[in-house]
Amino acid sequence: MSQEESFVSHLVELRDRMIRALLMVLVLFAVCFYFSGEIMKFLSQPLYQALPEGSRPIFTDQAGAFFTLTKVAFLTAVLLSLPWILYQAWAFVAPGLYEHEKKFALPLIFSSVFFLVVGIAFAYTFVLPAAYKFFIAMSERTGAETLQDLQKYWDFTLAIFFGFGLTFEVPVVEMLLVKLGFVTVEQLRQARRYVVVGAFIVAAVLTPPDVLSQFMLAVPLCLLYELGIFMAGFLKARSRAPDKDSAEESTSGD
Repeated sequence: MSQEESFVSHLVELRDRMIRALLMVLVLFAVCFYFSGEIMKFLSQPLYQALPEGSRPIFTDQAGAFFTLTKVAFLTAVLLSLPWILYQAWAFVAPGLYEHEKKFALPLIFSSVFFLVVGIAFAYTFVLPAAYKFFIAMSERTGAETLQDLQKYWDFTLAIFFGFGLTFEVPVVEMLLVKLGFVTVEQLRQARRYVVVGAFIVAAVLTPPDVLSQFMLAVPLCLLYELGIFMAGFLKARSRAPDKDSAEESTSGD
C-alpha cells in the first residue's frame, strides 16, 4: 500500500469512528431529552433544598425551559457516551502505539473519566447545596423574596461542574507530566507549598465567596495533589524505558 493510500485509509477510519461516536451521542440525546424533565429535577435538588419552604424555581422567559432542557439533555448524553467516544479514539490511535505506550494510555483514559465523574459528583453533593444556602441566606438578610431562575441555575451549575471536573483531573495531569519527563516525583513533592497556596486561589475564583465553599474545593485539591504524587511514583516504579523493552525482546529472541 502506498503512502497516499495509507493516508486515505486513515482518514476513512477516522471518519467512521467519528460517525460512530456521534451516533451514540445522538441516540443518547434523544433518550435524555425524553427524560430531560426528570434529569433537571434531579440536578435541581440542591436548589430545592436551599429555597425557603413553599418556594419554587421559575423561568423568566417562555423559551427558557426548552433551551435549558435541551442543554441538559445534550450534556448528559455527552457524559454518558464519553466511554464510547474515548474507546473510538483509543481504537483509532492504538495500532500506532508501542506496547509500553498502550499500557500507559488505557489506564490514563479510564482514570480521566473516573476523576471527572468524581469531581462532578462532589460538586453536586457538597458544593452546590452549600453555595445556594449561602446565596439565599444573603438574600434573606435584605428582606427580599428569593426567586431563582432555573436557566441561570443551570448556567451556574454547569460552570461549577466544569470547574470541579477539571480540577479533579490533577492526579492524571501529574502522572502524564511525570511519564513524559517534564517533571519528576521529587519536584512535585518540593512544589507542595506552592500548590497549597494555588489551591486556595483557585477555590476563591471557582466557588462562592464564603470560607466553607472555598475549603470544600481547596482541601480536596491538596489531597488530590498528594494522590497524584503517589500514583506518579507508583507509575514511575513500574514503568520501563522502551529501549530496555526492545533489548529484552532481542535477548530473548537470541
